[in-house]
Amino acid sequence: MKLVVGLGNPGIEYKNTRHNVGFEFLDYLCKMKNISFEKEKFNAQYVFTKVDGERVLLIKPLSYMNLSGTVVKKYVDYFKLLPEDILVIQDDLDMPLGRTKIVFDSRSGGHNGIKDIEKNLKTKKYVRLKIGISNNKDIETKDYVLGKFTGDDLKLLNETYDRLSNLIDDFCLISIERMMNKYNRKS
Repeated sequence: MKLVVGLGNPGIEYKNTRHNVGFEFLDYLCKMKNISFEKEKFNAQYVFTKVDGERVLLIKPLSYMNLSGTVVKKYVDYFKLLPEDILVIQDDLDMPLGRTKIVFDSRSGGHNGIKDIEKNLKTKKYVRLKIGISNNKDIETKDYVLGKFTGDDLKLLNETYDRLSNLIDDFCLISIERMMNKYNRKS
């Protein structure tokens, strides 16, 4: 079994904010697969899907971003998952909007949601998809990441999501190295 975690903050006020690309991307994938987050457990919305016979659990933690690790740990313990069976989808302030990067056993880069996951799992040996949200140094970081995307930004993000549409299948079927070669792109 695989676990795919989209990071974000719960609540309508955070919809289409930069910090919520993990949630937004999972919603996009669910729409493509004609499934939806209708159930809750361990303070997260969840839905199951299958890839080539393997169960895949998608979750959106309902704790705030900085407490995501507690939720992830509950799922890992309950389903007895290995860290390498986890894929976390996060925003990345240090990459241009729409750039993507797959990392494994990598530092948090200051991302508080990732820091909390590492603290709770006591490892960095899991896969992450980082989606660039750019940065505006003229705006305080907290205000920037909680700010809304513009229409042009959303268009670029939808193109990025289209490019990532096979991500979950690839996570189940190909090596991390092949995923890196496929998804680590500047545009």
